[in-house]
Amino acid sequence: MLNPVWLHTFTTAAASSSFTEAGRQLGLTQSSVSDHIRRLEESVGRRLFVRDTHSRALTADGESLLVHARLILEAHARAEAQFSGERLRGRVRFGTSDDLAMGPLPDMLAAFRSQHPEVELEITIGLTSDLYALLDQGKLDLLVGKRRSGESRGHSMFSTPMQWLTRPETHVDLSQPLPLILLPEPSITRAATLQALGKSGHHWRIVCTSGSHAGCMAAARGGLGLSALPQHLASRDLTVPLNNASLPVLPDVEYVALTARRLSRPADTLYQILMSSRLSRG
Repeated sequence: MLNPVWLHTFTTAAASSSFTEAGRQLGLTQSSVSDHIRRLEESVGRRLFVRDTHSRALTADGESLLVHARLILEAHARAEAQFSGERLRGRVRFGTSDDLAMGPLPDMLAAFRSQHPEVELEITIGLTSDLYALLDQGKLDLLVGKRRSGESRGHSMFSTPMQWLTRPETHVDLSQPLPLILLPEPSITRAATLQALGKSGHHWRIVCTSGSHAGCMAAARGGLGLSALPQHLASRDLTVPLNNASLPVLPDVEYVALTARRLSRPADTLYQILMSSRLSRG
């Protein structure tokens, strides 16, 4: 019913000043363009253009079909790209922090996996500082992690606010030192949290240290204290305190991608997918 060739002609004609101009772009004669449009109109049983000797315009049905036609052609192009050409094979050694693994990263990796199912992903989860060291040692091809304020290393992906998170319905006693749940040094979020507290003049005490964001989240859900975490880790059972507005303002954290000096085709492909996804994650 919706022949992709006719749809391509239709979308080109809709964006052109005339069928003759559309034909020039497509390498077709004006009569061939008209024939494709006629067949498409017969196929859908609707008139798509209002035409006379001086003007040409889309009908309401034509405008509706144009939206669907573009989506169909985009899907068609993606399918052709996936099933044509040489399939990627190999291994990618990929590093990430666990807060990303619990947030937006799975969707990005799923996009890569669906397109390149024969590539083996070897994923290392750890503190960003440890991942940087592994990359420098040649043990990772690619990593996604946080960037310290003022640093220039890495390719920016997105930024997200940090939030004070604890068990629901918590009111923090501001007359006492703030009970902190932190990652160990050298942690970027730990340094940012303590710097914000230092500037605010609040007193604090460290009640729990965990080597992972998951551990910090578990401690916060258990009511041990406050944890400063990226906003995307908030949930129904991990929320901002009731008097959050009275707590120090926390900075944003920036996520960046870093690569080895030389990338294999699979590693470069994953990097391109990650970077193309970055704008929708900010």
